[in-house]
Amino acid sequence: MKELPHPTDIAVGQAIRQRRLLAEMSQGALGERIGVSFQQIQKYERGTNRVSASMLVEIARTLKTDVRRFFDEVTQNDNIATDDAVRNMTRETVILARAFGQIENTRLRHKILELVKAAAVLEEEDTPDSTQEAAE
Repeated sequence: MKELPHPTDIAVGQAIRQRRLLAEMSQGALGERIGVSFQQIQKYERGTNRVSASMLVEIARTLKTDVRRFFDEVTQNDNIATDDAVRNMTRETVILARAFGQIENTRLRHKILELVKAAAVLEEEDTPDSTQEAAE
C-alpha cells in the first residue's frame, strides 16, 4: 500500500511551484539548472517525492529566494495552511501579481484589492448551491 504524501511535503512542493511560476521558469528549466528531470520537479511540487535539504537549498538559490520561504505555510504545530490560490496558481495569477506589484500608489493598490475581493464575493454569490438546484 502506497503512503500518501506528508502534508509538509505537499506544502513545500506548493511553495516551490509558486516561486517557480513567479520566476517565470518552466519545470524543465528548473530541473536542468539543478540537475534533475522535469518529472522529478513535478514530483517535488506534488509532494510525492521529498526534497532533500541540499536540493532545497539548490532550488532556493536557483529561484533567488530564501530557503525559509518554502516553509511559510507550515506552522509550528505542523498544521498546513491549504490555500487553493497557491495550489491552483495559474500564469494569469502570476501576471496579475507582477502587475499589481508594479503599482506604487498605495491608495490605488488598496482600491484594486477591494475591487478584486468584491468581484470574488459576487462570483461566490452567483454560484448556485446544491440546495437551490434541488428545489428547482
